Amino acid sequence: MASLASGGIRPSAVAGLFYPEAPETLGGQVDAFLAAAARRVPADAPTPKALIAPHAGYVYSGAIAGSAYARLRSLRDRVRRVVLLGPAHRFAFRGLAVPSGEAFDSPLGPVPLDREGLDDILGLPGVGVVDEAHRDEHALEVQLPFLQRSLGDWRLVPVVVGDASPEAVASVLERLWGGAETLIVISSDLSHYHHYSTAQKRDAKTSTAIESLASQEITAADACGARPINGLLRLAQARDMRATTLDLRNSGDTAGPRDRVVGYGAWSLTESEHSRIPAAGRLTLLSIAARAIRNGLNRGSRPQVRVGTFGRELEAWRGSFVTLTAGGRLRGCIGSILPQRALVADVAWNAYSAAFEDPRFQKLTREAFAGLALSVSVLSAPQAMRFADEAELLAQLRPGRDGLILSAGQHRAVFLPQVWAQLAEPPEFLGRLKRKAGLAADAWPDGIEIQRFGAESFASPVARLPI
Repeated sequence: MASLASGGIRPSAVAGLFYPEAPETLGGQVDAFLAAAARRVPADAPTPKALIAPHAGYVYSGAIAGSAYARLRSLRDRVRRVVLLGPAHRFAFRGLAVPSGEAFDSPLGPVPLDREGLDDILGLPGVGVVDEAHRDEHALEVQLPFLQRSLGDWRLVPVVVGDASPEAVASVLERLWGGAETLIVISSDLSHYHHYSTAQKRDAKTSTAIESLASQEITAADACGARPINGLLRLAQARDMRATTLDLRNSGDTAGPRDRVVGYGAWSLTESEHSRIPAAGRLTLLSIAARAIRNGLNRGSRPQVRVGTFGRELEAWRGSFVTLTAGGRLRGCIGSILPQRALVADVAWNAYSAAFEDPRFQKLTREAFAGLALSVSVLSAPQAMRFADEAELLAQLRPGRDGLILSAGQHRAVFLPQVWAQLAEPPEFLGRLKRKAGLAADAWPDGIEIQRFGAESFASPVARLPI
């Protein structure tokens, strides 16, 4: 382990290389990036809990980083701690590295470390003090001037991620998650040294994976910070967060040639209370469901939804269920637990299936269409639950919030969160789920697995929809 400089301050390693060394020049440049990006931030933009920002030289990626940090204007006096994770570029090691010492230097002044937070994660598997991993690493350092110009009084928890699993990264983030006083920042560039058009396609796919919280689709070839990104996305799934692309460009767009480019992106992740689909989006999804059913009645075929016209929020890959009722009684319910296609297309597909392919009901008739009511549920990604026995599982259930997937050998069943309205107590909820899977209510077979997920549900009678 290499020690830090005298006084416990890690000196700047790339000032004058990746960004200006003169404080006045650096501050002016960062302020210009932030001001340009701030003009594009909607007045009602949700406040981020986490950001993903690039870490190249400012001439290449500074404008894209500005798109992320411009979202912090309303958090200047609220954030008191920044948890900053980035990949190791210059020192190979296993696990996650934290520094010793008390501060990181910057041309804009020293950034104090949150020693309490750093000490707290040292007990987690794979986390250790490795100053050598921090000494020459630029991925964390280039974020500091943006944070210094965006926030007020705050402390830093810097973590360099080596060869570490998403679970190990997620455990660190979960330990440090905190509340509104804590901001999470992941430092990562995207694809490296492809032709401009190839990079655009590849980085667009990575952006879709991030928006879908699909950590399994992102590799080191897609993003140098794949490991910290995947850890964040793993935790974001469990917390039912929403990821939004703020900027997506490459060095061919900013300051370099187009034959060998590096990709850059900026994303904001917001917590569940800020993740609700707005009223206009809900109406769009309900109307798509109704039109899909009408298309089936009129043409006898599944409709085609042209993706590319609804915006990122409705075109992110997310699972969904469509439930049909008539006179208050269930008339059909089909869905996708895991993301299989763009949300708008998934809703159309499931609406048609609920109307004409649910084996529990006859195909919907034209006469019944007008009296139909639709409910659309947009799902978060399922997360495996850990428990030693049924009592421990029941203690973890959150009535009204958790949808459950039960798997035990050939037995499988799903309950959406709205089932809690009829089965309000966890033992009853779980017992009915087991019976739906073909098990006895008091059964506890070997190898039983439970996943939980969240759902945002909204409904409307067909007669009230603009179709």
